Order: sequence, then C-alpha cells, then structure tokens
Amino acid sequence: MGEKVVAGAFDLSDRQHYRQKLRRCLTGLERLLAQKRFDRPKNLMGLEIELNLAGADGQPRMLNGQVLERIASHDFQTELAMFNLEVNIAPHRLGGRVFDRLAEELRTSLAYAHRKASEVDAGIVMIGILPTLDRDDLVSSNLSEADRYTLLNDQIVAARGEDFALEIEGVERLSCTSKSIVPEAACTSVQLHLQVTPDRFPAVWNAAQAVTAAQIAVGANSPFLFGHELWRESRPPLFQQATDTRPPELQAQGVRPRTWFGERWIGSAYELFEENLRFFPPLLPFCDEEDPLEVLEAGGVPSLAELVLHNGTVYRWNRPVYGIADGVPHLRVENRVLPAGPTVIDVVANAAFYYGVVRALAEESRPVWSRLPFEAAAANFDAACRYGIDARLQWPRRGRLGGVVEVDAVSLVRDELLPLAEAGLDGWGVEPADRDLYLGVIEERCRRRTNGASWQVETFHRGLEAGLSRDAALAATTRRYAELMHLGEPVHTWPVGLPEAVPLG
Repeated sequence: MGEKVVAGAFDLSDRQHYRQKLRRCLTGLERLLAQKRFDRPKNLMGLEIELNLAGADGQPRMLNGQVLERIASHDFQTELAMFNLEVNIAPHRLGGRVFDRLAEELRTSLAYAHRKASEVDAGIVMIGILPTLDRDDLVSSNLSEADRYTLLNDQIVAARGEDFALEIEGVERLSCTSKSIVPEAACTSVQLHLQVTPDRFPAVWNAAQAVTAAQIAVGANSPFLFGHELWRESRPPLFQQATDTRPPELQAQGVRPRTWFGERWIGSAYELFEENLRFFPPLLPFCDEEDPLEVLEAGGVPSLAELVLHNGTVYRWNRPVYGIADGVPHLRVENRVLPAGPTVIDVVANAAFYYGVVRALAEESRPVWSRLPFEAAAANFDAACRYGIDARLQWPRRGRLGGVVEVDAVSLVRDELLPLAEAGLDGWGVEPADRDLYLGVIEERCRRRTNGASWQVETFHRGLEAGLSRDAALAATTRRYAELMHLGEPVHTWPVGLPEAVPLG
C-alpha cells in the first residue's frame, strides 16, 4: 500500500467506475501479455523488511514519525502502526557475491536507523511479532499518520460490519476481538521479490507456493502474541483474521479470505490478477485519469493503477506484482511468508535458500506441482506455521513409485531442498563462497533443530523457571533477543536463556 491515497468518502458511482476501470486494466494486462511487451530476464531480486520500534525495556514505542524524520532516507517508510517501519533495499542482480553485498547494505542501514531511533529512546527490533505487544497497543489511535492506513482500516471494518474475532489455538489459546485491523501491524515480515518473464512466471510462482512450508519451518520467528504462546509462526493466522472482511455467515459459505494461500496451481500470471478481481471486492476505489487501453493503442505502457492498487489489498503469501521500470513493464513474484529477523545473516540466509530452491524447482523436468496436490501444499503451510522446525510435511516420493509421503521438515530441507538450493544458486551464478556461507546457516539450523521461534520459546520458559512473571519473562526475552540481534551472530549460535538475574516483575 505505497500509494499516495487521500482521504475522502466513496459513493456508489465511485465503486461502479472503479470496477469498470479494473476490467479495462485487466484487458490491458492481457493485451500486454499477448503482445510480449514485458522486460527480458535481468535476474533481479529485491528485498523489503518490516521492523519494530522498542525501548530499552523491550516495550513497543509509538514513534515511527519521529524516527523517520531523523533517519531522513527514502529507503525507510511508515508501516501500518506507529511502532512499525519498513526498509527497502534497491534491486540486486543475482550472481557473484550478491548475498554478501546485500548483508552489508542491510547492516549499514539498520545500524544507522537504530542510532537515529536511540535519539528518542527507541531501537530497531527485527522480529516476526514483538513479544511484549499488548492488546492496548493495537488500537486505532496507534495507526500511522497517513490517510491510506485510516482509509484501509475504515473500508475493511465497514465490509466486515462487526468486530474482528482473533481465535488461535496453539500451545495456548488466544480468544479476543478487535474493533480495527491494527492487530495486523503485529506481523512484521520479509518480502522477497524476483522479477520473471511471463513465460517463467507460473513455474516460479508454483515453486514458491510449494516451498512456503519449508521456508516457515526453518525460519519461524513469531511464537508469541498478547502474552500467549501460540503457533511457532503465528503471523499467518493473525494476519488472516485481522484483515478478514467476511462475517461468520460468509465464512460458512466458503467465501475466500483476503489473506490467502490460494487453491490451485496456475498456468499464467494473468490467472492470479483475474482471480483477484473475480473473488475480492475493491476496498479503495480510487481512479486514475489514465485509460489503459487508449495508452496501449497509442503504443505506450499503461500504469494499470487501479489493478495495482486492488492487487495490493489482496494478501496472497506469494503475490503477483506488475511494475514499470525505465518505461518497460515487468512481472515479479513477491514472496511474503517469512517473518523478519532474527539477524541480518539469518534474513540473507533465508533469501539465499529461497532464490536457490525456487530456481531449481522451477526448472525440474517433472515439476513438484505436477506430483504434489495443491491441498497438500496448503496443509504443509499450516503445519509449518503451527510446529515450525518440528513440522512434518507431505512431499512427493522419490523414484518411480510416485505418490506423496510424510517427511520430517528438517530431513526434507537438509536432504532434498538444500542440494536443490545449491544447484539453483549455481544456476544464478552466485559464487561458491557466498552460496556455502548462507546455505550453511540453514543447514546448521536443521542440524541443531533451532530457529528464532524455538530460541524465543526456550528462553521464555527459562525465565519462568527462574521465577519471573509471564510479562517479565517476555520482556526479558525481548531485551535479550534485541541484544543478540544487534551483535549479529546467526540465531542457531545464540545461547538459550537470560544471562543475568532479572528483577522479578
């Protein structure tokens, strides 16, 4: 939702006009695809990370406006709530020492932002869900001061027509309601972009869907919400429920949620954009003056502004993206499944694993999506979110026998997906030193059965065993996490527990 949206009321004619523009945009996209107007391969990848602001006490700080003013960089932007920021890294060409360069840029940017945040008694914490967040932190008054967030909240609330129900049954059970979408702001993620040609798009998207569960299993980092220990990666169920425009009756009818894994493998990018129009009512019916079909007929490249805006309000875990660079249209797969953190090296390792394995799977002669039912991929995603590194997943059997078997996520990653990721990174031309360093981080997580979520949970329970209250243990865990995050060693090396006596609270 990076659009410069201005507040205002919508009437029936606005919505009718917007629907018409959406259809013209979709027709424009179809013609662009038929005319093969899209950019040629450039092996470009991009990265965005959502961040939390917290004080030295581990508690959230509602100060993103003041912090952004001090950072004074276009690379940093607001996110939904006042304790959120987002950092955007410029596109990189996959190859060479790209991951080392990426890591260095991230370290420099985050260290600078952390110094600036410290001027107002805040700091950067890169974590899936800040463990110290309380329900009182996630209220409408803490929305960021930008019209687009207020408008989006108002439209989703109006569409739902009642309070949002948050029900997550994990290690413990969370049951509460919210009058706004602000609980979505608790979910801070990493978004990985990969520019692809239209011909390659369906294979890359299908491959990305197939490996979401493995990404979550090794990368889970969000086990707590509102003082409850829930799923190892609690962002997906929270995000779905916090943005759910469907009252219970529509849920019972099988109407699709706006935060969505999907329901089938695809044969073209067009199918995803078309589904977004067919299944999801527009939330923000702002119309651009451009007529996309007239622009096309004149030989130009349409912005498809309405389609892009609508697409940004459908929260697929692997999202299709249309963009224009240097006057040429392109398509990207935006992978949105990973939580932020724990450290820069962990984030870059997760990226290396993703870009490697997706390339390898997309190029297989017998692709995984021809052998794995889509329902199994969706079930894998849920299992990985619930159990993290201890998940068991369904995967196509090796050899000629065919069929699907259940396999331990760690064994699947270590024995099958890491070798594929290695081959994929070789295919991108990534240097072996880069490849081995970052894939080695994933391998060590598997060997030690450790990720950010498991470290948080074990450290929290050590705090409880030492006599801390739940709130004090969560705050101490958050402070220790932030300390180790800024030291920068990968999470599988972090010592479990709290290093010093913490005052009881």
